[in-house]
Amino acid sequence: MDELINLVAQRTGIPADKAQMAIQTVVGFIKEKLPAPIAAEVDNLMAGGTSGAGGMMGEIGELGSLAKGLGGMFGKQS
Repeated sequence: MDELINLVAQRTGIPADKAQMAIQTVVGFIKEKLPAPIAAEVDNLMAGGTSGAGGMMGEIGELGSLAKGLGGMFGKQS
């Protein structure tokens, strides 16, 4: 999660503590919209763990793939 916090802080110019708060808000919102098993996977990913699906999404660098897939759930097309 530290890597994501640093990335958001760097790209937005906001302090790391504010970036962490923003990330936690977004992740919390997404988890509320997901079924419990998938929400648990989000927690696992944010903690730096691997996905139960063979580790396909285990790296924080692959979080974009997860976000892209979730976009369809919210009516966004990439």
